[in-house]
Amino acid sequence: MDQRVTSNSEEAELSPYRHFSRSEWAALRADTPLTLTIDDLAKLQSLNDPISIEEVVAIYLPLSRMLALYVAATQGLFKATQRFLGAEDGKVPYIIGVAGSVSVGKSTTARVLRALLSRWPNTPKVDLVTTDGFLYPNAELQAQGLMERKGFPESYDGTAIIRFLADVKAGKHHVQAPIYSHLVYDVVPGETVTVDRPDILIFEGLNVLQPNRGGKELREIPFVSDFFDFSIYLDATEAQLESWYVARFMKLRETAFRDPSSFFRKFADLSDTEAVEMAKSVWSQINLPNLRENILPTRPRASLILKKGSDHQIERVSLRKL
Repeated sequence: MDQRVTSNSEEAELSPYRHFSRSEWAALRADTPLTLTIDDLAKLQSLNDPISIEEVVAIYLPLSRMLALYVAATQGLFKATQRFLGAEDGKVPYIIGVAGSVSVGKSTTARVLRALLSRWPNTPKVDLVTTDGFLYPNAELQAQGLMERKGFPESYDGTAIIRFLADVKAGKHHVQAPIYSHLVYDVVPGETVTVDRPDILIFEGLNVLQPNRGGKELREIPFVSDFFDFSIYLDATEAQLESWYVARFMKLRETAFRDPSSFFRKFADLSDTEAVEMAKSVWSQINLPNLRENILPTRPRASLILKKGSDHQIERVSLRKL
């Protein structure tokens, strides 16, 4: 049998991505100015997801520079198309999807990008919406026996997500998205966030790169990612993700869990050993299966993959070839 060994250079040629080391990517910053302060970062980072000025300079400034160029090119193409069609001047937001596992740092990445991109002259209005608000309410999840599957694709109102993104991409005014409270662990009835024709919309969530499942009828419905102009997948090893999840759980146990209105108030008085065991149990029974079955398989669909090391720093950047 003919067995051939593929060299590293051949693998690189066949890969749909171009890979950059941290230093190689940092060099692409060029003369992009740093517009965030240490105080700004303190407000943007999520619990147990440290981010430094050096990380912003090395990773996020080059990324914001590239995205600003992409957005400007897309805006120019849209205007040219409008002129060709003789259509009235309109505005179509550039949509960026941010995906990855629980505890990988999606929220921090999304907020830092929002802050940086809003400082570029051609994209002053940048909105951020998470998929958490599109989870079915707890009462409905309980009725369907899905509370232990919260965060899995079937726990979201996929139709509402598609409708929201379709309206935003169509340039409609005052498009509303539901709001989720991590404190009460549920969608907040009657509360919404309004998106009104931004220059950029960042849409962040676990399963935003998930393709539709099922028969032919479902496959003909647009994917969530069909509305994205660019997508980012935050990557880390399973061991790192579990460690970060447990550490975050332990911090929450000393802070938010102690709020009387917290859904997780019952965990605040656990001993250290009991709390670690509880966190590891939730990780192994819910978050890890979701990662393996639904989230990780979507990684190859991303435009950009940010690979994290154990210290939360991005070690490698993989950009899909155009």
